[in-house]
Amino acid sequence: MKKLNSIASILILIILSACAERSFKTLYPTLSDGRYDSEFPYRNCSKQLNEISKSIHKIDCLVFYKTYLFKETEQILKTDLVNKKTFNNAVQGEVVTKSVIGTATTIYYDHERVAVLSCAHVVNFKDTVISYFPSKNSDQIFIQSVAIKSRQQNIVAGLPSFGSLEILAMDEENDIAILGKKIEYQDKIIPVFKYPSGKSEELEWGSFVYVMGYPMGFQMITKGIISSPNRVKNGSILIDAVFNRGFSGGLVLAIKDGVPNFELVGMARSASATIEEVFSPGNREKNKIRNSNIPYTDPIYLKPKENINYGITYAVPIESIQAFYLKHQKELKKEGYQLNYFFKI
Repeated sequence: MKKLNSIASILILIILSACAERSFKTLYPTLSDGRYDSEFPYRNCSKQLNEISKSIHKIDCLVFYKTYLFKETEQILKTDLVNKKTFNNAVQGEVVTKSVIGTATTIYYDHERVAVLSCAHVVNFKDTVISYFPSKNSDQIFIQSVAIKSRQQNIVAGLPSFGSLEILAMDEENDIAILGKKIEYQDKIIPVFKYPSGKSEELEWGSFVYVMGYPMGFQMITKGIISSPNRVKNGSILIDAVFNRGFSGGLVLAIKDGVPNFELVGMARSASATIEEVFSPGNREKNKIRNSNIPYTDPIYLKPKENINYGITYAVPIESIQAFYLKHQKELKKEGYQLNYFFKI
């Protein structure tokens, strides 16, 4: 009797399992179609996202410029700057600093070298910045000031005291940069992004993606859906994800046939924005609040103001990143950076 009951129990379990499988396939019929998912993940993926987050860091770029001021009566032209004597009569101004925050992903670590991937505009600063006196004669535009870059620091938070990273390779047009540094041997384990690269050209209308980065310096993750896939030849990605300053360099992750099948399909680069001119006080001290009951009498300047159009985010497709690596593969290998694993080449 007990044997019959055991057989009956096994049969019931087989029937229930078959019903559950049929129900699962009915509820999620597209999970094994070989295409990127367009629905919200059907199961918890916090474990995978937490793992990915450990390879994504905030990058702080700080640049120092020495400034030189000229009088209009000196009539300094751009061609005069090649002569070092031109700066003898200049008034040396204050050291000016510029800072940008962004997102960088660890793509290589061998205990003696480390490399990260980010956007070029986060770390790309001009060596010389020139401003001119107003003039109606385009042939005679005299220089008002010159700012010369003296130092740049690219600090990636979360990397143990590695100091400033160098730009190993950069593509301004496609907005891609790889930074790295040789270090003394480290016993510490540094997480490297290890999920496979996908194909952004296979993204479709409504494909679901995660975007992870450091907007305003806070590590955050947001979700979005793809619009206008392959709208341009290089497969530039358009996402409805909310973008803010610091998100540049953040990873765009798609899911193929359900969790945990994450694939890297791109890198967030910018948001749609509009520029307007606004009146602004000059040389205001940071964090100083003025008394609104007292009339403002200091100089007022007309300055450009950038307004982000939230919900329109542009991303560099993974194919462009791979092509960028292949272009610089030899020089990176020569420096000891073996990145084939990350790019799956």
